[in-house]
Amino acid sequence: MELKFCYPGVGYSVESILEFTKEGQTGFWSEPVFFFFPQIDREGFLSGTTEDRRRYLTGFFAEYAAQMKDELAEKIEAYNRQWQENRASVTAALEEAFDTDLTDELSDLCARVTFNPISPRYLEDHAFDVFYRNGPKGALGSSLHEIIHFVWFLVWQRHFHDDPREYETPHLKWIFSEMAVEPVMRDERLASLNPYYASKSCVYPYFYTLEIQGEKLLDHLYDMYRSVPIDRFMKWGYDYCLEHESQIREHMEKAEKGEG
Repeated sequence: MELKFCYPGVGYSVESILEFTKEGQTGFWSEPVFFFFPQIDREGFLSGTTEDRRRYLTGFFAEYAAQMKDELAEKIEAYNRQWQENRASVTAALEEAFDTDLTDELSDLCARVTFNPISPRYLEDHAFDVFYRNGPKGALGSSLHEIIHFVWFLVWQRHFHDDPREYETPHLKWIFSEMAVEPVMRDERLASLNPYYASKSCVYPYFYTLEIQGEKLLDHLYDMYRSVPIDRFMKWGYDYCLEHESQIREHMEKAEKGEG
């Protein structure tokens, strides 16, 4: 398993931000860019067409990136160094967690350093995004969340041979995979490398507050995870989510709308 951090350019960040600020997105997804970049004319931006927004962001971030050129290069170098220093221990922890040999797997993972505070992952491309404001430890912590997704669905597909389109939002398999990161991350070899774990922000915040039948969902999944092999955890955990799907989705929806 190998990972390389790179800078994909202003255009990539612009398109990513447009995706998360388009019509219909809740503030949970659209507001972070305005929080981290208060210089953006929020009202003017949101009142424009998609092309107006693209033009505005391109101009804004072209100037911003020019000012940040040296710092971005230094950050990416530091991110890559942080990964290389910890690659062996991360790989060992994930091989144990997923009962799989990663020697010849995921050798081309790419972490794209962007100006979008939201960091999606792209399974088919073996790529994911990392927000440029991270320090080296934060970049590694953010990356661990995404790397777990790649290993998770690699192993999941071997066992279940299902449709990879169901691994994306809004499908329940995507939701479960987002929850499952936290039990895997409890391994001290991973948790100690991830500052987001210590602050209870290594998964979406509403998963920490979700209780089912009086029990914290993440604690329930962890108890399940540590008691059975990974393939059984995947099956049992998904069945549990199916059983309580309506409650899970209601909790997520309320939280994303700021109602929870």
